[in-house]
Amino acid sequence: MDKLIEEINALAKKKREQGLSDEEQKRQKELYAVYLKNFRKNFEKQIDNVDVRLPDGTVIPLKEAGIRLKNNNSDDKK
Repeated sequence: MDKLIEEINALAKKKREQGLSDEEQKRQKELYAVYLKNFRKNFEKQIDNVDVRLPDGTVIPLKEAGIRLKNNNSDDKK
């Protein structure tokens, strides 16, 4: 991942200073796509490990809490 970020940063610097060739622009887009895919995957793993304590003291996974909140908000609108 560090090498990926180094290459992204090097291309970004070159783009600012002198511009990129078509091939370099394509490479930059590919690197961004790989970086974002990894970022999203890691973020999803972090979210999976977060728990929420409800007012009644129950501890549930964050995703489940989001579903409960969504359901409660739709009930409130009725």
